[in-house]
Amino acid sequence: MPAVKVWQQKKRNYLPSQHIINSMALIKSISGIRGTIGGKPGTSLTPIDVVKFTTAYGAWVSTQGSNKKIIIGRDGRISGGMVRDLVVATLQGIGCTVVDLGLSTTPTVEMAVKLENAGGGIILTASHNPKEWNALKLLNKDGEFLNAAEGQWILDFADKNEPVYADINKIGTVTTDDTYIQKHIDIILAHPLVDVAAIKSKNFKVVLDAVNSTGAISVPPLLRALGVTDVVVINGKVTGHFAHNPEPLPENLIELCSTVKKQNASLGIAVDPDVDRLCFVCEDGSLFGEEYTLVAIADYILTHKKGNTVSNLSSTRALRDVTEKHGGQYYPSAVGEVNVVKKMKDVNAVIGGEGNGGVIVPELHYGRDALIGIALFLTHLAKTGKTVKSLRGTYPNYFISKNKIELGEDVNVKHIFEEIKKKYHKQPINTEDGLRIDFDSDWVHLRTSNTEPIIRIYSESGSETTANNIAKRIMADIKEMMMKVS
Repeated sequence: MPAVKVWQQKKRNYLPSQHIINSMALIKSISGIRGTIGGKPGTSLTPIDVVKFTTAYGAWVSTQGSNKKIIIGRDGRISGGMVRDLVVATLQGIGCTVVDLGLSTTPTVEMAVKLENAGGGIILTASHNPKEWNALKLLNKDGEFLNAAEGQWILDFADKNEPVYADINKIGTVTTDDTYIQKHIDIILAHPLVDVAAIKSKNFKVVLDAVNSTGAISVPPLLRALGVTDVVVINGKVTGHFAHNPEPLPENLIELCSTVKKQNASLGIAVDPDVDRLCFVCEDGSLFGEEYTLVAIADYILTHKKGNTVSNLSSTRALRDVTEKHGGQYYPSAVGEVNVVKKMKDVNAVIGGEGNGGVIVPELHYGRDALIGIALFLTHLAKTGKTVKSLRGTYPNYFISKNKIELGEDVNVKHIFEEIKKKYHKQPINTEDGLRIDFDSDWVHLRTSNTEPIIRIYSESGSETTANNIAKRIMADIKEMMMKVS
């Protein structure tokens, strides 16, 4: 029987991806190249692999026109400086003009690509993955992630291994620019729905968990600009030695929750290492819920700007409820930021994102952005006059059970999904992204991960017990089907 490991966590929670960090891994996908540092080329993110895929990206940029200006930035992880040097030297070798933002955030780099009229950008971050990981996140000239065809072009070019580099008279140049976090903040302050006066009047006390990355150099100056003067920062040194698993999930935010209570703070804020995911802690130390970050911000935006919303198939139905309350229409998308963005453009959504705490505000840029999320949430909180806990109580209370199964190399996921479809053929089934099965007002969504060798199983219900039982049933089905083919 193929090796399989199963984990289950209750509510909006699942085990972090530490189960694969002890072995080397290199995950090539259309959204970028992600891997553990060290090991043999082709099996992890080695210097040779960094050069190989940066070269392929540079070749793709060249096919888009004459603009070979590339923006780069990195989060605070340990390998960031090494990977930065490899990427910069490779881009120079291709003949690109490089603008290096240094320590930055994913949304800041995305915005800089547009503001600099660049041909593309690379963000050096493994997002929520532990310190052993790093990645190349690849952007187009609009500061957005590449689509499937563009990403596949790069993967195919890298496999051909036929690079051609510039001669001595055409090698690229490098400049540094550390002003973009402030530029990002200034643009947020100018957003018509961000009300600094309202926030300042509430004298909020905020505890921030910066998880030893670039949230430490971006969130505190944003809070000060918003009029929040009482800020307590934990894990605030940018060392890359993350104080805990960096994914902002409940089991990783114990210190933040306890500090909010000890400090008698108004709320807590947690971001991931590249500051594109956001979640909040209530004044009593309880979690607002990462699924409800987008819900609350959408509620505020829709109050002032009518329109449609988008989230992925694995996100809470509470966004649909809030959208319809304001007279808008909710649209689901396939999982993945690029898919959410495409659907947002298709339906002209005023707000969108993902249930992992990712908020996309199109007036700024089409990318998940924790910084604009903080500003809009605090404005919403200030204008309602509520506590964070009481604000959470105004939204529908759904429960999502998030689980995953680790896969062995010889597991045929397609066969497993086909067997599950047969078993539940009487239920409404959506195959746009993996397999989603609806059971009246409940649902379960199965899909393979783009970044880990796993099947994710998300289920939601108005009852926590029911959500967990749906997940258990489907996980038992998968195990049974794997045994049959062993």
